[in-house]
Amino acid sequence: MTDARDSMFMKAALAQAQAAAAIGEAPIGAIIVDPTTDEIIAEAHNQPISLKDPTGHAEILALRKAAIKRDNYRLTGLEMFVTLEPCAMCAGAISHARIKRVVFAADDAKGGAVLNGPKFFDQPTCHWRPEISAGLMAEDSAKMLKDFFKARRKEQAEEKAQNKAKIKAEKKDGA
Repeated sequence: MTDARDSMFMKAALAQAQAAAAIGEAPIGAIIVDPTTDEIIAEAHNQPISLKDPTGHAEILALRKAAIKRDNYRLTGLEMFVTLEPCAMCAGAISHARIKRVVFAADDAKGGAVLNGPKFFDQPTCHWRPEISAGLMAEDSAKMLKDFFKARRKEQAEEKAQNKAKIKAEKKDGA
């Protein structure tokens, strides 16, 4: 696979991540590509909060869309581009779907399950092992994630300060 080709698809995954951030979800995006035609079969971004679904990760949602489009739960021969190292749940779904290749941007020391944590695809009980390419546009993805969570922490701190001020004012008025 060419670097230019992979970069083009990772940019599409990063665009999905931006869409997630725009609705207040963690900025993680995924796309699934047919390498024989370079057609994007499915694209998705994180939505567990808005869907009220703990499985609403970008990878899972993209796999679901691709399976519907292909009318098959096996997605053999397809590639996934994702902005963050898949977690154990997503790695399991990728294995069951028989994705040929996974390209991810940033690694995830806390929640990742490919290079970190359980190293899902290295386990003897793993059904299918995709080819793995890691680190493409990692800095872009990591910066988006860091900026998002920094802003979220700032918002939460401001909310907390406002709530404290409100409680203090109510106590003063009630005294």
